[in-house]
Amino acid sequence: MADFEGMGQAILDGDADKVAELVEAALKEGVAPTEILNEGLTKGMNVVGDLFKRDELFVPEVIVSAKAMKRGTEILQPLIPREKREVSKLAILGTVKGDIHDIGKNLVKSMMEGAGFEVIDLGIDVPTETFVQKALELKPHIIAMSALLTTTMVYMKDVIDALQEAGIRDQVKILVGGAPITKAFAAEIGADGTAPDAVTAADLAKNLMGLS
Repeated sequence: MADFEGMGQAILDGDADKVAELVEAALKEGVAPTEILNEGLTKGMNVVGDLFKRDELFVPEVIVSAKAMKRGTEILQPLIPREKREVSKLAILGTVKGDIHDIGKNLVKSMMEGAGFEVIDLGIDVPTETFVQKALELKPHIIAMSALLTTTMVYMKDVIDALQEAGIRDQVKILVGGAPITKAFAAEIGADGTAPDAVTAADLAKNLMGLS
């Protein structure tokens, strides 16, 4: 029997080797990769998120837990055909043009995956055209943009304006985040919301989709 509880504890402990060991053991027992992902890894990361919201865990610990979860998902994802994955919640995210910071973005990715989203990470220094191209190609439910600099946060509006010009702005919810981002700025540029941390960002994404 797959040790889903052990996977969750290993994620909480930030023990990537243990996560990999338990995932491999479950696969050898014939447990479906999707079940391992949903019942073991996702639930484990949800516990991390809950503890973070209660100030019982802090950002460095969440980062280590996210890395441990990633170790498990890297084993599972090649075994799950894309058409069989949960695609009812699809998000694309990236750090905007001119900005190479990715710690916050990576945390948001982990928490959104923990919340059941399929996440396409466009990386750092992402041009406006790439956001629009991927939005047209993938038809995501959420676009999440990150910026850590006041000099790069202005590109968020460029992306939103370009999505409007492409005729798809009303088909997607847009989240923006990063140290200099305020609720007032998010409203000013026409985003659907912002969040102060990765856990709240995942919750906001679900709320915008009417899922919580």
